[in-house]
Amino acid sequence: MTQATLTSHHPGFQPFGRTAPLTPMSLSQLLERIEHEWSTRKKIFDLPTARYWRRDPDVDLGFEFLGRRCATPIGPAAGPHSQLAENIVLSWLGGARLFELKTVQILDDLEIKRPCIDMQTIGYNIEWSQELTVGQSLTEYVKASMLLRILQDWEPLQEFIGPDPGPHVFDMSVGYDLAGISGPKVGGFIRSMRDASAEIDALRGQITGSWARFADLDFDTHMADTLTLSTFHGCPPDEIEGITKHLIDEHDLDVIVKLNPTLLGYETVAQIVNDELGYTDVSVKEQAFADDLQFDRGVELISQLNDYAKERGKRFGIKLTNTLVVNNTKEWMPEDTMYLSGPPLHVVAMSLFARLQPHLPADVMVSFSAGITKDNLVDALATGINPATICSDLLKPGGYGRLAPMLRDLTKAIEESGCSSLREWRETHSVSAADYSARIRSDGTYAHSANEKLPREVDHTLEMFGCVACNFCITVCPNDAFFNITSPQDHIEGRQQYLVLAELCNECGNCMTFCPEDGDPAQIKPKLYTDPDVFRARRDQGFLVRDGEVVESRSSDAAAEVVAELLRSGNPLS
Repeated sequence: MTQATLTSHHPGFQPFGRTAPLTPMSLSQLLERIEHEWSTRKKIFDLPTARYWRRDPDVDLGFEFLGRRCATPIGPAAGPHSQLAENIVLSWLGGARLFELKTVQILDDLEIKRPCIDMQTIGYNIEWSQELTVGQSLTEYVKASMLLRILQDWEPLQEFIGPDPGPHVFDMSVGYDLAGISGPKVGGFIRSMRDASAEIDALRGQITGSWARFADLDFDTHMADTLTLSTFHGCPPDEIEGITKHLIDEHDLDVIVKLNPTLLGYETVAQIVNDELGYTDVSVKEQAFADDLQFDRGVELISQLNDYAKERGKRFGIKLTNTLVVNNTKEWMPEDTMYLSGPPLHVVAMSLFARLQPHLPADVMVSFSAGITKDNLVDALATGINPATICSDLLKPGGYGRLAPMLRDLTKAIEESGCSSLREWRETHSVSAADYSARIRSDGTYAHSANEKLPREVDHTLEMFGCVACNFCITVCPNDAFFNITSPQDHIEGRQQYLVLAELCNECGNCMTFCPEDGDPAQIKPKLYTDPDVFRARRDQGFLVRDGEVVESRSSDAAAEVVAELLRSGNPLS
């Protein structure tokens, strides 16, 4: 779909200059939502039980993440799926056990323009850091940890996750320079993640009602002691070295350094993306390569930092890769530069791994995040990556529900090989990154011709009430901002009605991309607010809700009455 087609598919949409700050739900609100959804629909945050993952007692998918045991080798990458507490709960229900938390940095009052995500065919974004304050980010991660602990002991869930869902790890991510990371704001965040006692004590009072018996649980106060360092493209190698040493020495952390695809060099990346894969419309940003870490210095730096960590009793790893900087030729998202992900990045990142693999010290862990899907997880893990984190694939229809099928396919592959564990399977079925890279660069799977299919469309304008009820807006939203209610009356068109929890919607644009009808669901579907201050600060259509009732509206009286009736029949905030 060209830019002109994309724009006409969503008439009246004005992308430039819009911002929509997130307002996280409290722990008590999240627990109320869980209780309501489970009692009425047997779901948690709209994820059906068929998409929950339960460990197979005969196949161990566990691995060691910098010496820490994880029950599965997958999880969300630092991004939209690891920012809010409910994001992390949804990933965990789907089987994720390694959580690379959204990158935190000193500048925590950013205004990211919208739309910021474009998953129409491959993947682009302009979203690169947390959208919450540093303090809010800390609270979200602690809330998530507490929710996971509660859900492990919650009896109704045992049938679907099993008696032992297995260990998980929270991995911090911070950026982007030494000055910011060594300052009191980010330093305080890291220390609080190492000991979250005060935050946990402050949150216990929100565990009330039917959940009150969990308020005195022995919650783990140690959120994380590993960290993935994210740096801007163009960060000097001496700066990367200085940050890593600071994190090891000052905070006693095991550290992973995220590397950029620019290490392959401009000519190689352009050849792969434009010539071999056929993405002729992708304009790789050449200047980013000149400014960035070069391959030989990168190899040297990996060895030096690994030795430095070992000398201090710490572990070191690398992550492949950051997104690829490209020029904004589509002109849909409101920035000159955007960041490419998805299928072409999978090939680029694996090609970089193939080039790096012979030079890596044997004890350097390689984490991987670039276009991981159900179709390539098994092959990618066979190359030795450990773990595989996912973002782009979770932004496709199905969302968090795409995780459990990945693990089921991996379990099946291990079983059919005659092995009983991921570790044993890797020892007997390993594949070099060079062999895998050569195959995917030439077999057409990741070429433009195989990834140009557009989201389906119907010739109908999206309306506030009634639609094709495809559920895409629910599953492609990383924040679980959408929910549906069965229509309680005959005079409302459509069997399902879709509503937006406005404070959880950052108007990223993903629901608009996949909505088959003409229009932006985030703007058109009824927007529910629970915070009066947030409601009154906005100017869009919306309904302020209190105790399950509409108490104020910026829409017609007729629309307010319909919303009120819908909430009386199925309000997740009641």
